[in-house]
Amino acid sequence: MKKVFALVLFVTMFCWLAWAADAAKELDAAAHVLQTMTSSKKIPASVLKDARCIAVIPKMTKAGLIIGGKHGDGAVSCRTASGWSAPAFISMTGGSVGLEAGAEHESIVLLMNQKGEQELKNGHWDLKAGASAAGPNGESGVSEQTGWKAPVLSYSNGKGVFAGADIGGSKIDPDKDTIHNLYGETATFQSVLSGQVKAPAAAQQFLSALRHAAGTERASAAH
Repeated sequence: MKKVFALVLFVTMFCWLAWAADAAKELDAAAHVLQTMTSSKKIPASVLKDARCIAVIPKMTKAGLIIGGKHGDGAVSCRTASGWSAPAFISMTGGSVGLEAGAEHESIVLLMNQKGEQELKNGHWDLKAGASAAGPNGESGVSEQTGWKAPVLSYSNGKGVFAGADIGGSKIDPDKDTIHNLYGETATFQSVLSGQVKAPAAAQQFLSALRHAAGTERASAAH
């Protein structure tokens, strides 16, 4: 019986370490995307400062030879009263995510306003018409006349240059398995994004890149 218990414990620990390693790789990849995004200076600083949540899909890949579906896994963090939340994990799928011509994969960055934050925390999110818009580039930002109307502003980086991306018709789902394996069975997508869960050491590079890219101050609730 002791041998069986020891074996079960070993297998459980091995699986947890494997999950933790995968999560760490995903966070490191997301941090690299944020660092590249910051150095490119293509996303307006004013938009980044106003974002309530920022999601990064390090590798959005074409899935299938005949049907052009897309899939990618990534991390998302939201502003809280004490700074950026620990990262939660998401999966993104969709047939209309705009990859550059000839590209097999690229990075996706999603910036969400207050409405986008609310939709995200509801869990499964179908990005139907009007839910997203290609983000502005350069220093133009979002004009005071038009405001930030779409819940999500989207960007892609296929060849080292960030540009607005079409993600209409895609879906975002919480990656509950990774969340539970990294934070414990009691952790939920909402509790992580609300700042109720402590960020692990593996997330520090990602959070540091996020603070550098978008600042630490709480975004205005007016958006």
